[in-house]
Amino acid sequence: MGETTVTTLEGRQGPTTSPIADDRGGERGRASPRFLRRLRTPRRPRLWFEILLIAVSYWTYSLIRNAVPEQRTQALRNADWIWSVEHQLGIAVEESVNSAVNGVTWLIVGMNYYYATLHFVITLGVLVWLFRCHPGRYAATRMVLFATTAVALVGYYFYPLAPPRLMPGGHFVDTVAVHQTWGSMASGNLKTMSNQYAAMPSMHIGWSLWCGLTICALASVPWVRVLGLLYPAATLVVIVATANHFWLDAVGGMLCLAFGFLVARLWTGSLPYALPRLVPPPPPRSEPYAP
Repeated sequence: MGETTVTTLEGRQGPTTSPIADDRGGERGRASPRFLRRLRTPRRPRLWFEILLIAVSYWTYSLIRNAVPEQRTQALRNADWIWSVEHQLGIAVEESVNSAVNGVTWLIVGMNYYYATLHFVITLGVLVWLFRCHPGRYAATRMVLFATTAVALVGYYFYPLAPPRLMPGGHFVDTVAVHQTWGSMASGNLKTMSNQYAAMPSMHIGWSLWCGLTICALASVPWVRVLGLLYPAATLVVIVATANHFWLDAVGGMLCLAFGFLVARLWTGSLPYALPRLVPPPPPRSEPYAP
């Protein structure tokens, strides 16, 4: 198809390509790169769409996370294995940290509320700040967060893990239960609403490190950048002191975040923080030729 037969001066016939077919094929070939380029081009985020997207995404994340079967026996077996590996590595200090901090009531109560609230408050706050002040970097940086959270669901499904506070033997203190605070969705009356055996990877670390790196990379005030770096460090202490995670759960959260950055890097061709702060104006449309 697309070929016609013409007669040359020498009387021989030869194929030539129809210009219509060429144009159609060329248009199809150019359409795909243009479409991908349009998808990858930063554009001004729309508030209503972002609110809807974040709400639906978190609802979906919670639904899938809590739909994973609670494999108690396997989760406890995995927790024993993690605990033994940490002993071999010489980093099994969670029990000591948990016991020491639990002895200071005001401190552990504050950590319980930290664990329950800042995970959401600061993450949403950073998203709002990006939306308002760095619209050109917003979509790519949000993609990092979404990809990080999505790959964490794979860990929850294939590697059920009990948090230290649920391990038998009474070595760890469930600080929420002891101090009667609402520091965890997996304790007290709320434990039926959340999968208690989804401790690996720790999204408290994945999200807080995303916040910290974003603040450190983009904030203009030095002390704000320092606070950005301190936030994931403080979160690491909190998740261990409250016996909600092992150290290695935090490593899992960091690996998920690295995957999120890789996805954004492959999609945009650049690290999110290296993109222009403002959305570049669209190129001017060429005027149609008028003879």
